[in-house]
Amino acid sequence: MTHKFPICPDRIRSIPEQFSWVDHRLVRDRHIELLSHEAAALYLFLITVADCQGLSYYADVSLCERLAMDAATLVTARACLLKYRLVAYKRPLYQVLALDGGAPQHTRAYCVSAARTDIGTMAIDKILASLAGGAP
Repeated sequence: MTHKFPICPDRIRSIPEQFSWVDHRLVRDRHIELLSHEAAALYLFLITVADCQGLSYYADVSLCERLAMDAATLVTARACLLKYRLVAYKRPLYQVLALDGGAPQHTRAYCVSAARTDIGTMAIDKILASLAGGAP
């Protein structure tokens, strides 16, 4: 058994008066592995600002500013969180949902950011050739 000691004992965190937490099941049940970086950033922001019911009102413009995302990236990130039922959304209200359903049933069909989908519609043999170092 490994014994752990705080690296900075004067900076041990405690639960603040305002309400916010990250559910360990996000990692343990592998929900986080399904998300693009942008979707994970949006989720972190929403769980940080949500009230005790998981509710928050942030306009798209504010979210884009705070997360340094363009509107298309925000829409893609939100769609990812909706797809995996991590949040509910009814403009302008977000609700971070409970992870009580256990591990997601998935076939590792990750959400991909809009920035990573600009390869167009290449045939799979051309994609593989390109990855192997051949011409696209």
